[in-house]
Amino acid sequence: MELLSGVTVGRVVISRHTLPAIRPVNHLIDEGWVVIRTRQDVSLVGSASVSGVVAYEADVLDPATWTGWSVTITGTASVVRATAELACYRGLLTRWVDGGGGADQVALISPGNVSGYRLVRTGPAST
Repeated sequence: MELLSGVTVGRVVISRHTLPAIRPVNHLIDEGWVVIRTRQDVSLVGSASVSGVVAYEADVLDPATWTGWSVTITGTASVVRATAELACYRGLLTRWVDGGGGADQVALISPGNVSGYRLVRTGPAST
């Protein structure tokens, strides 16, 4: 989670028409939650009252040195509906694309499983 707090962009993996779909989103970490802002047409939850299972991944990779890290979270996402909380998160997470008048949502991802790895160069790169 510490690594995730040092970057602002990642990818959320959702189920769309029973197939995995990946969307780039920006995020922040708030009290152990991964908070993302995305378009409303990206269905993160099954219904208004049910949380949906998602995966979230972010990384920093340097192709010149073959070093970096990657973190993947699997957990449940719930859409933020409380007006004050929603306004606060919308102020902190900028929309990437103008969705046209509030056509976006904020979701909290509760990390159920967190895994990751570091890429460390141990010798000369092969050609």
